[in-house]
Amino acid sequence: MHIKQVKDDIYRLSVNIEDKDYLFEGIWPIPHGISINGYLIKGEKNVMIDLTQDIFNFPQEFTNQLGGATLSIEDIDILVVNHMEPDHSGWLREFCKKNSKAVIYCTKKAIPLLQAFADVAADRAIAITDGQILEVGDYELQFFETPNIHWPETMMTYERKRNILFACDAFGSYGSIDENAIFDDQLSSEKHKFFEEEALRYYANIVATFSPFVLKGLTKLGGLDIKVICPSHGIIWRDDPSVIIEHYKRYAEYAKGPAEREVTVVWSSMYGNTKQVLNMVIETIRKRNIPVHVFQVPGDEIGYILASAWKSAGLIFGMPTYEYKMFPPMAHVVEELQVKKVTNKKVFRFGSYGWVGGAQKDFEKKTEKSGWDKLGSYEWQGAPTEEDQAAMQKALEEFCDALIEFTK
Repeated sequence: MHIKQVKDDIYRLSVNIEDKDYLFEGIWPIPHGISINGYLIKGEKNVMIDLTQDIFNFPQEFTNQLGGATLSIEDIDILVVNHMEPDHSGWLREFCKKNSKAVIYCTKKAIPLLQAFADVAADRAIAITDGQILEVGDYELQFFETPNIHWPETMMTYERKRNILFACDAFGSYGSIDENAIFDDQLSSEKHKFFEEEALRYYANIVATFSPFVLKGLTKLGGLDIKVICPSHGIIWRDDPSVIIEHYKRYAEYAKGPAEREVTVVWSSMYGNTKQVLNMVIETIRKRNIPVHVFQVPGDEIGYILASAWKSAGLIFGMPTYEYKMFPPMAHVVEELQVKKVTNKKVFRFGSYGWVGGAQKDFEKKTEKSGWDKLGSYEWQGAPTEEDQAAMQKALEEFCDALIEFTK
């Protein structure tokens, strides 16, 4: 990729991860890739904002892109580290070996991490104060602490004269970036929809746990006149940055509930007895004009299930009993949804059992602190009868009534 001008002498340096076997954070599949962005301010003093991972050929790619601005690593005078997670700082160790003069600006909480992650001495860093302004030639950089979006040491950097927010992991998304379409106004409506879906999935996987801090951060930044948002992942918003701000606000507010009037159905079946009622479940909900998103485990990736569950006001789990407890792949999903604080949901569970039940009791016990309103359940032994189907359909109608009332 090539270095790209954002505005005046501000540039984006970026690389895409497009290895389909690569798992982001070692967990999340990224079949459509992801961009990792850093930014350069070229002037009386040259400023780099965030680096990149020391994987693949990223350092060499960033070095080549710096060359496109007729600069080398040794020409950087100031390094702003918004966030110490290795996808933004993994190159820091080698960078600081090659450049011994650059002063690092970061939060106080980030300074110990410089040593721990990159073997960089603390005396190379200056701990910013919240709201501090750093004048660099014609540029005014203001630093804002935004803790837990999504690490405790995270901050954002705002260029006051041009109203550009370097937002780190906020307002980002999965998805590789075409170097000829890096701005929101260069995208088709289809591409906008793609990046909205990838932003939701990124949020649910990476940021969702910290939603209260996202809302606090949005309040803190609310007084700024933001004309451009430059995230660490994803496209740059220069035409209408309010779009991604509103998306993130909505995603964060899903944590408080209600989310959208939609239902995420996650199902598993050992021998097909639980699966026999699946079509009836889906049809019953759709007849009430409620969108349904269906996932099977094992099979569908947890990252996609999380995104759908985060957005949906209703969750339905279909699972058999396995050795007196929940079917293990489903137990993992239920646990992960709670870890990510998928709360304030209307919930229903169904499933078959063999010689004896137990999954419902296990489900109730393991979701006591979930924040879920469990509206009912239905279990049967062996294969479902017509009476089982009718009774369960009635229970689902009541579930839909409650969901519609909840999302008014």
